[in-house]
Amino acid sequence: MIEVVNLTKTFKKVRAVDEVNLYIEPGEIVGLLGPNGAGKSTTIAIMSTLIQPTNGDVLLQHKSILKNPAALRNLLGVVPQEIALYDELTARENLEFFGNIHKIPRQKLKERIDKVLVQIGLENERKKPVKHYSGGMKRRLNIGVALLHEPEYLIMDEPTVGIDPQSRNYILETVKKLNKEANTAIIYTSHYMEEVEFLCDRIYIMDKGRIIAAGTKEEIKAILSSEKTIVLKLEKHSNTFVDALMKQGILSNIQVKEAHISFNVAKNTDFLPMLLPLCEEHNIVIKSFHVEEPTLEDVFLHLTGRALRN
Repeated sequence: MIEVVNLTKTFKKVRAVDEVNLYIEPGEIVGLLGPNGAGKSTTIAIMSTLIQPTNGDVLLQHKSILKNPAALRNLLGVVPQEIALYDELTARENLEFFGNIHKIPRQKLKERIDKVLVQIGLENERKKPVKHYSGGMKRRLNIGVALLHEPEYLIMDEPTVGIDPQSRNYILETVKKLNKEANTAIIYTSHYMEEVEFLCDRIYIMDKGRIIAAGTKEEIKAILSSEKTIVLKLEKHSNTFVDALMKQGILSNIQVKEAHISFNVAKNTDFLPMLLPLCEEHNIVIKSFHVEEPTLEDVFLHLTGRALRN
């Protein structure tokens, strides 16, 4: 098991990570969510032994790895958010290069490269220079590099950013298969809530350097169990109607997309006596109306305020 204990990292006067505690056990997939600037990347960098914390510790089987990072590095694979490949080299040459860094014996490295290329679906593209790859192919090779030394733990930092739906689906299925067949424990960060719902056993939500929620998907969603989400489809969009809704004290998390409006309201609140007069006042016609159960994204927005932050 890898444990993060009271982890803190300060850059000058900015506390990027503030007493974070989390853990990952063998064989589970754990989601790490948070808006931009929440401290996810710094936490991952410390867990990957790339930077030292200001305070706190990272434990592997209850032993600190801060003074002996090799103990974790031998068991850990990291898929960075940025593509970390050599464009002029082929897929096989990239894998050979990184395999040699891991000091994998020549014969075993050849076997591992062949297996990894099949895992990531690039066995027929092994001789093509990476500069001719699509974005999705580069992402898959990025993952392949992290799998070469058969890590027991894998950190994946937004591995599906900016790729086509087919490549994204292939990566998600590969992650599931890797976890199931190789029992690889995975820490997965993403801004795509549906990915986290599909993959993860447990979830941590970070904001402003701190863990603000943790638990299974069901436990996280239960944070909003006292609320319901109302979705309205209007005949036409109206800024004045939206402004009037936002002034109502009983609604929260109001989201607007063209003529669709959604908002959260306490389950025991009768909001129709407020809504219907507003519709009449602003000449609004409601074409459809339905109630949704809280989603992971609803909880995320409720806790952090918004999906992305500069």
